[in-house]
Amino acid sequence: MEFKRLGSSSVRLPEIGLGTWKYAGGVAPLRAGIEHGACLIDTAEGYGTEEIVGHAVQGLRDRVFLATKASARNFRRRDLIAAAERSLRRLNTDYIDLYQLHWPNYRVPVEDSMAGMEELVDSGKIRFIGVSNFSVRELKRAQAALRRNKIMSNQVSYSLIERTIEGGLLEYCQQSEVTIIAYSPLGMDLAQITASDPEGVLSRIATARGKTEAQVALNWITANVNVVAIPKASTVAHAIEDCGASGWRLSQADSDVLETKIRYKRRGFVESAARRWARHAFQLLGRSL
Repeated sequence: MEFKRLGSSSVRLPEIGLGTWKYAGGVAPLRAGIEHGACLIDTAEGYGTEEIVGHAVQGLRDRVFLATKASARNFRRRDLIAAAERSLRRLNTDYIDLYQLHWPNYRVPVEDSMAGMEELVDSGKIRFIGVSNFSVRELKRAQAALRRNKIMSNQVSYSLIERTIEGGLLEYCQQSEVTIIAYSPLGMDLAQITASDPEGVLSRIATARGKTEAQVALNWITANVNVVAIPKASTVAHAIEDCGASGWRLSQADSDVLETKIRYKRRGFVESAARRWARHAFQLLGRSL
């Protein structure tokens, strides 16, 4: 397994970790992933999977980098600290390695949220601060609100078919030493990628390299500087397969073919802004996540 530095820290993360959104695989796939080098596990209070992750890492805690996320409804300082305490209990651990704000919350001043984050760092309950689904502007505001710490990561959707972050966010994070944690790196499932691949280039490249289609798709993502991926693997076989996406590299020619032949989305500024305004409106109506 290849490793990459977390943000500007000295900690190194595996370039393939384990995601647990809509996860129902139990302990075995998570433990298999850990044994094969995927020692980054990501969860969230909103996923309902913190307990199973806690069970999976028992006896292995010193080998695992645990990341979880606070739901946006808990972003006020006092609520954030209470949410972290609940996550600690569900994970059955004394500390969280990476604590992330799950979505921007326009109803809560980011200064209040970051004050809570720094209090959690100071108390030793979390090691590092991260965010999820933040734009460049939101990242800058969040970082400016921190007094003693740096944002280490931004967890966002990124795959062969979802490449919106290449419109500036990816480059900003790379320049600012903010690790991109790519969720849904295979789309909702691999079939979503193959449906966007009319010429079957993913299959051809996988066959030529002696790899699986999932391994090729994940390797394309992690070839980017400061990017790690957290695919969901609900079986032991899939966990081991995903780990096999690391330790080798696609050729530039193969990467170029994947990037040009597979149809993808890259939302422009107007569409991205509209989606954020819609989320803002929902939050103002009291429907924050």
